[in-house]
Amino acid sequence: MKDAFGAPQSLLVLGGTSQIALATARRLIALRTRTVWLAGRPSPALETAAAGLRARGAEVRTVAFDALDPESHETVLGKVFAEGDIDLVMMAFGIPGDQTRDEEEPLRAVRVARTNYTGAVSAGLVCAGALQAQGHGSLVVLSSVSGERVRRADFIYGSSKAGLDAFAQGLGDALHGTGVRVMIVRPGPVRPGSVHPGSVHPGSVRGDGAEPDGTDGAAAVTGVVDPAELVRRRLMTTPEAVADAIVTGLRQGTGTVWVPGALRVVMSALRHVPRPLFRRLSV
Repeated sequence: MKDAFGAPQSLLVLGGTSQIALATARRLIALRTRTVWLAGRPSPALETAAAGLRARGAEVRTVAFDALDPESHETVLGKVFAEGDIDLVMMAFGIPGDQTRDEEEPLRAVRVARTNYTGAVSAGLVCAGALQAQGHGSLVVLSSVSGERVRRADFIYGSSKAGLDAFAQGLGDALHGTGVRVMIVRPGPVRPGSVHPGSVHPGSVRGDGAEPDGTDGAAAVTGVVDPAELVRRRLMTTPEAVADAIVTGLRQGTGTVWVPGALRVVMSALRHVPRPLFRRLSV
């Protein structure tokens, strides 16, 4: 149960090596979260992430979780909830894919869709049911600005995030009034090199929007300078900034969190740009 200040005392992270999720976990531990489950494919990175959080005073356990194996989700996640109430679930897994190769090899594209969307639908429904059964809790879904208006440059990844975002919105509506709420987080490009020393680079089940080079969000800074690129740079963020926004959003009961907040205005405008013009923008 949440403490007297509304801070969650227990946390389950799906995608236990996500930079954003680990940064959020560190902040929540500082706010009295005492039990953390890190779910992901067994790996040294997952154990390193767990050790980093234990060093901050939390009881941390790892659990084998594979987004690509939805048939196992009910069993795996059911065991976690059987150990005690979970106040907060973070869905932070996803893979970016490789747009060029994925267009050439459709099965690779299917893997992106299955991980980012199908896996999330399965895990999200299992967790939502468990939270509803215990009568309280929050589900934080790491979406992406890439899903708000899908770009030519990463439309396979973007379409999977668009599906995830729509699913999370509908799930939030379905859970309204049950004591369980859903918060959607839409981060922009995440600046590389801003990872806390206690965290790790993402593995096979990664934090939202991880780029092929290991960064989160849209492409890293390339050195190309044009007006659209300058705007994009100004909208870049860090895992720590996203974590701060998540914690603030939880405290305020926000339904959708944009990071940085200016993205809401930018995407509101881009949403209405005609497609012929949108194709020509370097966004």
